[in-house]
Amino acid sequence: SCSSQSSGESGKRADYISWEEYFMSVAFLSAQRSKDPATQVGCCIVNKQRKIVGVGYNGMPIGCSDDQLPWQRQTPGDPLGSKYLFVCHAEMNAIMNKNSADVRDCTLYVALFPCNECAKIIVQSGITEVVYLSDKYCGTVQNEAAKRIFRMADVKFRQFTPSRRSIVIDFDQLPEETEAALALTLR
Repeated sequence: SCSSQSSGESGKRADYISWEEYFMSVAFLSAQRSKDPATQVGCCIVNKQRKIVGVGYNGMPIGCSDDQLPWQRQTPGDPLGSKYLFVCHAEMNAIMNKNSADVRDCTLYVALFPCNECAKIIVQSGITEVVYLSDKYCGTVQNEAAKRIFRMADVKFRQFTPSRRSIVIDFDQLPEETEAALALTLR
């Protein structure tokens, strides 16, 4: 039978991260895959059972070379010289990369408040909540359109407030048992 010990009695760690911190951290870690030199955005989609069902980051479409398409905001004299014509946003990629039948009733964690184009995709996919960290484009036409779409479709959105400034991944801090197992694997 299960005992009902408090964390003080059980001896478990008290400094573990919350579910929200975990999911937002996965979004931030995913952003590290982006090749965009100016803006790296990651996204993590989570179902009601707290299972990750999709991740994505902003990048070029599958099959399109990162080296042959522009990463700059605009190139004077070249109407096709803007990344905005080609880059797939993190939200779109996370929805397209989903590992379940659908993302209905899921929560989307994203570093940057979604644009109006992503808002349409989010609504169409059935996602019911958006948790974002930054709203740096607040007040722009695209941002206001996204918020209007979410309100009309009854998609909740709220800003994530972290309880800590950083979560560090330090591969040098592996427990001794893990280090020993890793050493055996690498031989």
